Amino acid sequence: MKREIMNDLISWKNKKNRKPLLLTGVRQCGKTYILRKFAEEQFDSSVYINLERESQISDVFNYDFDTKRILEDICNLKMLPKIIPGETLLLIDEIQLNPRAITALKYFREDIPELAIIGAGSLLGVSIREEGASFPVGKVDRLEMYPMSFKEFLSESDSREIAKNIESNDKTKPLPDYILDSLNREYINYLLVGGMPEAVKSWFESRNLLEVNEIQDNIILGYERDFSRHCPKNELTDIELIWRSIPEQLGEENNKFVFSRVKKSARAKDLEKSIGWLIDAGLIHVVAKVENPQVPLSFCKDSSFYKVYLCDVGLLSRTANFTLKSLLEKNELTGGFRGSLAENYINNELVSLGYKTYFWRSDNIAELDFLIEDDGRIIPIEVKADVNTKAKSYGVFVKKYRNEVGFKFSLNNIGENLVENTKTYSLPSALAYRIKDYLND
Repeated sequence: MKREIMNDLISWKNKKNRKPLLLTGVRQCGKTYILRKFAEEQFDSSVYINLERESQISDVFNYDFDTKRILEDICNLKMLPKIIPGETLLLIDEIQLNPRAITALKYFREDIPELAIIGAGSLLGVSIREEGASFPVGKVDRLEMYPMSFKEFLSESDSREIAKNIESNDKTKPLPDYILDSLNREYINYLLVGGMPEAVKSWFESRNLLEVNEIQDNIILGYERDFSRHCPKNELTDIELIWRSIPEQLGEENNKFVFSRVKKSARAKDLEKSIGWLIDAGLIHVVAKVENPQVPLSFCKDSSFYKVYLCDVGLLSRTANFTLKSLLEKNELTGGFRGSLAENYINNELVSLGYKTYFWRSDNIAELDFLIEDDGRIIPIEVKADVNTKAKSYGVFVKKYRNEVGFKFSLNNIGENLVENTKTYSLPSALAYRIKDYLND
């Protein structure tokens, strides 16, 4: 499978002052696959170790931080030739399971800077929080991997030629109807399948949602097992309750995260550590409210008022038991969740492009789905689940703040117009991955 992160890995390899790299990302998003592919395509040789499966090799890091000894022990235990700095890539998978292996990266940077070394871990953020994990600040590069974006999903589909046609199309002109129909069909599929590589692979091989659901169930079960294995015991119940409440919270008309929906009488301070654990595990994205937007948005956010989205729309659909029939019926009973599902999708696309997302609410009169920053500008974004693009809150916002450019995402075709004095692009939600192309215009 083609993944956009390969370009980032190649850029890291070619950096003049390259540091050891830590690749983080939610479990099952494809880290091991992409690292092995990267090693095969970009290096003369590579050594792969897994600290979960190879306990003896994990113990190599527990004696001292003599980097020469560590490399020799790894080679001897695996019966391999020497690791040659400048030629060999050393991959340390599940590095979060041994905090001393994370700390060792600092000494590899200092002692053997020419050695290419990557540590990968699904719960790395959680490990760093735990007592004893000495993070090598300033001595490593960081890279975050996410589930497959819609663009990556599209590149695996039978409609992969659509992407090429879109690239050659004038981005301000409507797409031909046959391309828009195919694009929206794949987008609907993506809302149910999501971006977990195993689920995507199964979908394009079988086109059977039941098989996809079984894979998603196993992934969700794996996450829930991680809760009991890795989270603090006194937070386990709260983490499980928060995790299971997310589909319900998003299904409400006001999809602000309400703590009392998790546990009766619960307040923010009661659950903030558990929410932090889920963020560090990469399982959720928190989108904070901004009432008086200024650059930087992080300066004026309200950290006590936020929405919570899942890391993958397919897993959200599955945890909510949301089916293709429910998605296509478009009746009032499913309208709220369909809207939240579309928002979750747009949020994840923006996050995968490197944006930090916020939302705007003003005195409960108007609410705008997302705000992002780009080149010192605040960009307003409205999301609709269907073809209706009437967006009162968007108009209220741009009238008040006079933004240069903004976006409305729906199932409608490409369009461009002025709302107040704001250049506003109306785009199919499936084209969220192209937002930077429009912003750089």
